[in-house]
Amino acid sequence: MSFLPEPRHEHGSAARIGILVINLGTPDAPTPSAVRRYLREFLSDPRVVEIPRVLWWLILNGIILNVRPRQSAKKYALVWTPEGSPLKVHTEKQAQLLQQKLDPKSERILVRPAMRYGTPSIPQAITDLKAAGCDRILLLPLYPQYAASTTATALDAAFGFFARTRNVPELRAVRHFHDHSGYIRALANSIREAWAAGGRPHRLLMSFHGLPRYTLDRGDPYFCECQMTARLLAEELRLASDEWTITFQSRFGRTEWLQPYTAEVLARLPREGAGKVDVICPGFVSDCLETLEEIGIEGRATFLSAGGTQYRVIACLNERADWIDALAAVAHDHMRGWERAQGADDSRELARKRAIALGAQS
Repeated sequence: MSFLPEPRHEHGSAARIGILVINLGTPDAPTPSAVRRYLREFLSDPRVVEIPRVLWWLILNGIILNVRPRQSAKKYALVWTPEGSPLKVHTEKQAQLLQQKLDPKSERILVRPAMRYGTPSIPQAITDLKAAGCDRILLLPLYPQYAASTTATALDAAFGFFARTRNVPELRAVRHFHDHSGYIRALANSIREAWAAGGRPHRLLMSFHGLPRYTLDRGDPYFCECQMTARLLAEELRLASDEWTITFQSRFGRTEWLQPYTAEVLARLPREGAGKVDVICPGFVSDCLETLEEIGIEGRATFLSAGGTQYRVIACLNERADWIDALAAVAHDHMRGWERAQGADDSRELARKRAIALGAQS
C-alpha cells in the first residue's frame, strides 16, 4: 500500500488543533449536470441507500440519474443565492464564526468547513489542516441527531483518508448533540423571537429529515434522538402536548419511512382546527433545499390548499450568535485536555528555543 504524500516532519514545530465542521454537501451549481455529479456521489454511498449494490446500480444509472437531476436543478434554482448554495454559504460562515469565537488569530486552533459530498471535500480540508501543523483534529459533523447515513458516513470519509495517511494526527469525533442545552436553547430562542414578532400559532410542527423505517428496526438511534430533541424543545418552551407535533419529511421511493409524514400532517391540520402553523426543522442547522424549497414552498402550498390560513417557517439556526456559542461549547467539551496539553507543548518548545539561544551566546 502506498501512502499519500506528506509535508516533511519538522521536529519542534508549533502544533495546532484542527476542527473540521462537516455538512452533507451540495451541487456546485443549480444545473442538471452539476446536480447529476452530486447525486451520483451521494446516492452511490452504501450508507445512504441500503439495498443490493447491483440492483441499485441499475436503478440509479438507468432511471434516477436520467430523470431526477433536471427536476432537482429547478428546485435548487429557486433557493440559490448570489453567494451560491445556501447550505454551503451557511456552513462556511458558521466555520468562520466558530473560528472567531475559539481563536480569532488562528494561533492554536484552526476551523475548516468540509462537505461529505461535493466541495470542499473532507480529504481536501484534512490535508489543509495537516499542512498548517494540526496534530490534533476534531471531527465535528453538523448533524444534531446521529444517523448512519449522515454522521457515520462523514466519519467513514475521514477515517478512509487517514487509512492512507502515514502521519495520522490524534483524532476525536463528535457523535451527536441532540440534547445539548445550548443547542436546545438556541432553537427555543429562535421560536420565541418569531412568536414575539408575529404571534403564536395553533400548532408548532417540528419537521426532521426522514429515513427509511428499516433503519430504526436495524438499530439506528436517529428516530429516538429526534424524539428526544423535540421533547426537550417542547419542555423548554413549556408547550402542552396538543401545541406541538413531530413529523418527518423528504420521503423518497415506495418503502415505508419514519412517520408521521410532514406533508400528510400539513394536509390534515386545517381539518383539525389548526389553521395557523409554524414549522421548524431542528435537524438542520443550516437552511438548505429541504428547508427552503420542500418546507418553505411545497409545504406552504400543501397547507394553504388544505384550508390553512397562516403558514410560517422559522429559519434554521444559521449564523445566530446563541447557536455559535452552543457550537463552541460542543467543541470545547470534546477538546478537553487538548488545550492544556498544547500549552505544555508550547512551553517545552519555548524552553528549547531559549536553551539554543543561550548556547549560541556562550
